[in-house]
Amino acid sequence: MNAVDKNVNVITDLDGRKIVLINDIRFRSRKEVDWTKVEEYLKEYIGTYFEIEQTSEKIYIGSDFPDEFSHSKDTKNLKGANKKAKANIPSAINELVQIAADKAQYPDYNHKHGSKAKYGWYRYNTRFGIPVYDELGNLERYNIFSTRMLVRCDEDGKLYLYDLVRIKKETSRPHEQ
Repeated sequence: MNAVDKNVNVITDLDGRKIVLINDIRFRSRKEVDWTKVEEYLKEYIGTYFEIEQTSEKIYIGSDFPDEFSHSKDTKNLKGANKKAKANIPSAINELVQIAADKAQYPDYNHKHGSKAKYGWYRYNTRFGIPVYDELGNLERYNIFSTRMLVRCDEDGKLYLYDLVRIKKETSRPHEQ
């Protein structure tokens, strides 16, 4: 993973909300995604952190994130454009964390995660766009997606990115280039 290899931009829509435009499309198929390759790519982030602009919170990337992102129940249930969208999120993790908003706190229900989420969970909303090309390969528009960022508050007091879930294509008019 090299910042030079990335092609990601943050824009603001007409409503003043930020969107991460992901042009670094590594996984093009909507049918089959090699989630093991996605997981391997995400492992490069382990040990790093990114800061949420709105709250100045540092969100760390722990060793559990690549596996959870790539093999969670939520990921397995994705289909079509939503599956392709999630597969292409890894190149924009930094920017998606930066623009995260609408922080909400949730407990660790049934103490399912023990000390890994000893102090509960935070959820943030974030948005991103994936390009759509015409039959000649020209950029036609961006499909905009919303997703919920799950962050666990660890026993060590740090916040760790756990997964990006509920990826949903927005039905509003797509962003045109």
